[in-house]
Amino acid sequence: MTPLLEVRNLKKHFPVRGGLLRRVVAQVRAVDGVSFSLAAGQTLGLVGESGCGKSTLGRAILQLQRPTSGEVLLDGTELTTLDPRGLHAMRRSMQIIFQDPYASLSPRRTVAQTIREPLEVHGIGTPAERERRVEELLGVVGMRTAVMDRYPHEFSGGQRQRIGIARALALDPKLIVADEPVSALDVSVRAQVLNLIARLQREMGIAFLFISHDLSVVEHVSDRVGVMYLGRIVEMAPAQELYRQPRHPYTEALLSAVPVPDPTRKARRIVLGGDVPSPMNPPPGCPFHLRCPKVMETCRSVTPPVVEVGTSGASHQVACHLHA
Repeated sequence: MTPLLEVRNLKKHFPVRGGLLRRVVAQVRAVDGVSFSLAAGQTLGLVGESGCGKSTLGRAILQLQRPTSGEVLLDGTELTTLDPRGLHAMRRSMQIIFQDPYASLSPRRTVAQTIREPLEVHGIGTPAERERRVEELLGVVGMRTAVMDRYPHEFSGGQRQRIGIARALALDPKLIVADEPVSALDVSVRAQVLNLIARLQREMGIAFLFISHDLSVVEHVSDRVGVMYLGRIVEMAPAQELYRQPRHPYTEALLSAVPVPDPTRKARRIVLGGDVPSPMNPPPGCPFHLRCPKVMETCRSVTPPVVEVGTSGASHQVACHLHA
């Protein structure tokens, strides 16, 4: 099967300037050589600690931040080399759901204006057709058409996120990057929004890149899960296999921190020592070796290759010397 999205050795480095002449003195390696593929209608969950590069990767894929190097192919089209006109046309196929529903909606636009804007920007339909499309999208996300003329401040966080999802759906995209779409919501509202995203993926065949730091959330919406650390994906596998049998020590530590909904079971928590290294000065060898409880001498100097470790026939990749 030809993948909808292919990411090849993608890097996004931010220059650090200093001195009187503001010369570049260092680089922040926010995304440092990420590769993966995503099939149409599937959801790839991306997890990791704050600051590991998840959101930057999502924005670089959508070309909201132009990558430093690497390739991004969406439906066979290379995005990183497109001029503004070509990129504008491709934006109909890719959209984003932002993390903060309180900041991502303009307070001066009504619900109808917010959802209708993508249609107007791309010149789709007549005014009457756009109005009908707005009504249709509100129904899709579980909101009444009576709210069309109201403003964002009149809604709860969950309702605002539903409006953001409706806006992302307006152009019938093939790919949606959901950047921590439930982290700013109350726990009681998260399940509703997650169920909505899962239903949209199932019924409309949209591919999702679901970014989150909450592994318990990612487990329920993802077909595959990638684990990021310091700008790199250190493990990727089908969701059930990764949660059942993690292979990378960092993944094991993350999963050990997930609360167990059983008071009779005592979880074995893996506490990592030290802090996450600076992406401006990443350590040599394995980026995780300074905190790894299973570190070996080779980890300190040799970057581990990405190898296949799956035994069930599904692709399970890990970058760790324990499996090299």
